Amino acid sequence: MGFAETFKALADSNRREILIMLKRHRMAAGEIASKFNMTNATISYHLSQLKKADLITETKEKNFIYYELNISVFEEIMLWIAQFKEDNNEE
Repeated sequence: MGFAETFKALADSNRREILIMLKRHRMAAGEIASKFNMTNATISYHLSQLKKADLITETKEKNFIYYELNISVFEEIMLWIAQFKEDNNEE
């Protein structure tokens, strides 16, 4: 995972909304698409960008593809950001 790809994926509000939806539970592509007023191709593009950034994973079951958050990437991001927190004990 590269931070550049991650932050690029997070820059889009539609992709952030998809991530919030997936926070609750894994979802099929069609279920995600039904929540937006976009073409299936556009939703597919957004899911592809999130996968490319390793923010989500996909699982194929029968005729469906399910997407879910890749929590480990979010943990990496949080650890990286935490280093910028000012520590009162350091001088």
